[in-house]
Amino acid sequence: MTGIEGTVLRGESFEPVRGRVVVENGRIEAVETAETDSTDIILPAFVNAHTHVGDSVAKEAATGLSLEPAVAPPDSLKHRRLAAADRSALVTAMRRTLRFLRQTGSVSCLDFRESGVEGARTLRAAARPLDVDPFIFGSDDSAVLDVADGFGASGANDSDFTEQRAAAAAHDAPFAIHAGEPDATDIHPALDLNPDLLVHMVHAGPGHLDRVADQSVPVAVCPRANTVLGVGRPPVRDLLEHTTVALGTDNVMLNPPSMFREMAYTVRQFDVTAREVLRMATTAGAEIAGLDCGVVAPGRRAALTVLDGDSNNLAGTTDPVASVVRRASGLDVERVLL
Repeated sequence: MTGIEGTVLRGESFEPVRGRVVVENGRIEAVETAETDSTDIILPAFVNAHTHVGDSVAKEAATGLSLEPAVAPPDSLKHRRLAAADRSALVTAMRRTLRFLRQTGSVSCLDFRESGVEGARTLRAAARPLDVDPFIFGSDDSAVLDVADGFGASGANDSDFTEQRAAAAAHDAPFAIHAGEPDATDIHPALDLNPDLLVHMVHAGPGHLDRVADQSVPVAVCPRANTVLGVGRPPVRDLLEHTTVALGTDNVMLNPPSMFREMAYTVRQFDVTAREVLRMATTAGAEIAGLDCGVVAPGRRAALTVLDGDSNNLAGTTDPVASVVRRASGLDVERVLL
């Protein structure tokens, strides 16, 4: 049995309490209030709700490009780089990104993995020796569901994904799809597929939001990537008022998969509170993927990020939740329990 002391961001409200988290056999046994000299800040490990880890072979290669030439299938710079990369180089690059995710406090990422069955197997190989366990949304044909955790569709304007949607349902696996990134034309067709997750929704309007609420479809937003690609700003406040919203970092080619950077950007650029953003970065992604983490509470998996509250950056903070979201960085991570 292990006790981790400090300021604990407890439960779904992230209430800061002085005390300890008691861990046994990888699970949280108790969250106790107690006097402690520890300045550590203990929070749920992050769940990055949207990544493309395969892009690790082409970091910054698309600088200055818009959406279509940078990432759109099948002929964008991204897809040409992926096709040219050999498996060994791809495994090495993805493994290093997964290590970075762990170093910066993430327990998992919901990854859209290109290249079908072989792509999913390659990401599994990259993750095998690590503590970070990516939740893989596979691509191409339905056979990928024998390897991946779900199916990730590029967008309803790219192809007819009816067969893959049906196959995901038959496998009891989630079906996710990009929607509303370049414009709104693919949002209603995406919703017609009854997805389990929508990604981006930058151009969602009132009618789309009503359908999202009626169908109870969660949304993963990626504000930094949307800015880099110049596609606009997701209506984060409106989305939060209609459904569960999680935070992702999108293409590793465009941005490092740091949830600290994504949280700081989101809380400053949108009408959201620090607690809402922290929930987007932890609880929401865990719920979407069915992961038993994302909350510091008894009975949950002990997937925890511990920050040094006495670091040169965080010392003197008066609001630990705001400091985690607005100020903290990977340099403040003392350890990650996974």
